[in-house]
Amino acid sequence: MAEIAEQPTVPTGAIIDVTEAAAAKAREVLKDSPNTGIRIAVVGGGCAGLQYDIQPAEKAVEGDMVLEFHGISFFVNPMVVPYIKGMQIDFSNALMDGGFKFINPNATSSCGCGTSFGV
Repeated sequence: MAEIAEQPTVPTGAIIDVTEAAAAKAREVLKDSPNTGIRIAVVGGGCAGLQYDIQPAEKAVEGDMVLEFHGISFFVNPMVVPYIKGMQIDFSNALMDGGFKFINPNATSSCGCGTSFGV
């Protein structure tokens, strides 16, 4: 498992930050769908014990926090905030290692897959 080297630039007091590149990809995913936003979750599993899960979602569920970035709604259950506070979500079109990138200052380790982390 590799150590996390990059640190995000998240506005003071913000839970997360989503770059324009990540929001643009989310907009592309949502364009032909009845979904109105993206759900950000943390689930058990993966090589390092926890993993990020982002999925299109029709709406927020009761208790969700709704965060707006670049015109896209992101739905977050408050229970995952301790795992993601200060995280930046980016997107890369690179041929190798492309896709959504999670730069999380809370992660003490991560896996080569880029979606699994430990705290």
